[in-house]
Amino acid sequence: MSGTTASGHGETGEAAGADRSVPSHGTGGLRRVNPPELSPPAGFSHAVTVTGSRLVLLAGQTALDGAGRIVPGGLPEQFERALGNLLAALRAAGGGPQHLARVTVYATDVAAYRAHARELGGIWRRLAGRDYPAMAVIGAVRLWDEAALVELDGIAMLP
Repeated sequence: MSGTTASGHGETGEAAGADRSVPSHGTGGLRRVNPPELSPPAGFSHAVTVTGSRLVLLAGQTALDGAGRIVPGGLPEQFERALGNLLAALRAAGGGPQHLARVTVYATDVAAYRAHARELGGIWRRLAGRDYPAMAVIGAVRLWDEAALVELDGIAMLP
């Protein structure tokens, strides 16, 4: 995937300058695994192992506001709201972004998602931090909310 990642967020899943000979780092019961024989992760982790007592399954979240309407704007605005909604559901379950083990992004236009990768990565880092879960971006013909451009679901592990 030269120059492109599964998540397209444009930054490595490890801290800048991290020693890739150390294959993982973790927070609590999450261990992010990025083997040195794989390409450097950018905006995702190659694998995440989970140990602990409580698994949280997060339903798909689009850019719906509190009134049930898709927020105005394009992909970056919708991504920010969808991620904010996902994190709000996680907070209500007692967790935070550091507990995310897996996030799947469903995009109606993967090319547009890739074109906005740096901006979306900045939104991710501002809202969720620099520890990336295992991630994938999947192209979808359309989402449940017809005006939605992106939807995120996830799995989190709480200690």
